[in-house]
Amino acid sequence: MRQRRLMNQINVVPYIDVMLVLLVIFMVTAPMIQSGSVNLPSVDKVPAPPTDAMIVQVKADGELALRTTSNAAEKAFNRRDLIAEVQSAVAANPGQPVVIAADKSVKYELVMNTLNDLRNAGVNKVGLQTQVGKPTR
Repeated sequence: MRQRRLMNQINVVPYIDVMLVLLVIFMVTAPMIQSGSVNLPSVDKVPAPPTDAMIVQVKADGELALRTTSNAAEKAFNRRDLIAEVQSAVAANPGQPVVIAADKSVKYELVMNTLNDLRNAGVNKVGLQTQVGKPTR
């Protein structure tokens, strides 16, 4: 009877198959377990906006309004007319500051689109208005 020789090598093909399956599982599940929460910073003290700033208000329903001074009444505008009004004010006074005061329930995209429109209109000094207080979560 012949004696069998001992095999001194390990067959690694099954181990590679298992590792590739595990790699695929991790690649598929990793994007699903990332959380989507954003922790916004809170502020204790808020600087007052400049007194000569034009205030663009973005209301909860997405309506836009403009106040030319802090004591003036707000006037409703559509996007195109608002930009034209701001452009004429900036043409008269190139250093005219503009502040965006958006309701907290407004979509972030709408605020950023308004900011982008103002920058494209030639406004160099644009800020976002906040208020003092603890943020609600």
